[in-house]
Amino acid sequence: MNNNPKSSNKIAFQGQLGANSHVACKIYFPDREYLPCNNFEDAFNAVKNNEAKYGMIPIENSVMGRVADIHNLLPESGLFIVGEYFHRVEHHLMALKNSSLQEIKTVMSQLPALSQCKKFIKKNNFTEITAADTAGSAKEVASLGDRSIGAIASSLAAEIYNLKIMSSNIEDADHNTTRFIIMSNKAESPALNDKKVITSIIFKIRNVPAALYKGLGGFATNGVNITKLESYLVDGNFTAAQFYADFEGHQDLKHVKLALEELSFYSKELKILGCYHSDPYRN
Repeated sequence: MNNNPKSSNKIAFQGQLGANSHVACKIYFPDREYLPCNNFEDAFNAVKNNEAKYGMIPIENSVMGRVADIHNLLPESGLFIVGEYFHRVEHHLMALKNSSLQEIKTVMSQLPALSQCKKFIKKNNFTEITAADTAGSAKEVASLGDRSIGAIASSLAAEIYNLKIMSSNIEDADHNTTRFIIMSNKAESPALNDKKVITSIIFKIRNVPAALYKGLGGFATNGVNITKLESYLVDGNFTAAQFYADFEGHQDLKHVKLALEELSFYSKELKILGCYHSDPYRN
């Protein structure tokens, strides 16, 4: 139970004000309060400790792949996935308002953002400075007062830190999209008859021959479509992996329950992380 009424209007995210996660929060949860957190663990804890109603957490990007740390935090967080949002990432070069593109010699941003804008950076022969995050870079550029330094960040960051956008949409790939999951202390499953539903699970397969093949066989025989399956090592153990999976269908549908029962027979642990509406981006 939430004992802090003020938290019901807050959305936690990792990064500083103006980060892409902040942009995603404003689009998905307009007219709310937004709580910036230093790292992902702090964002999870803000929700867990009722400092925020929801957490907006990036889980994977179409260019960079999965977001580090998230899969390790999910199983032990005690939180539930209650939604997803696919956000088109737009990177912009910004600098002091009295600067110009020709004056900029150095560009500052988070490493993934720099990597996603390699062609633009090379074309302009910029020197790169790696920073903790995109919005933090914009804030730093504003505080330095140096017209030769620019930042790669969101248009929201330019607005917040009073910078001028020199070049827009400088990302290399026009499909640059981040999938966010919305985390909550309480599960919020859709109605059983809703069609566009995703269920997410984490499981550890038994260390026996063909266990994964046999465990996932129930999804095939029951007509359950797995949209994502990813493995990762836990506790430095190379003999058994933990798996994260998304599949289509409500967790309480009969054919889904049969598939999960078969998987559980071949698993040491199986945890349902959430059952939620799929984002229209999937259509």
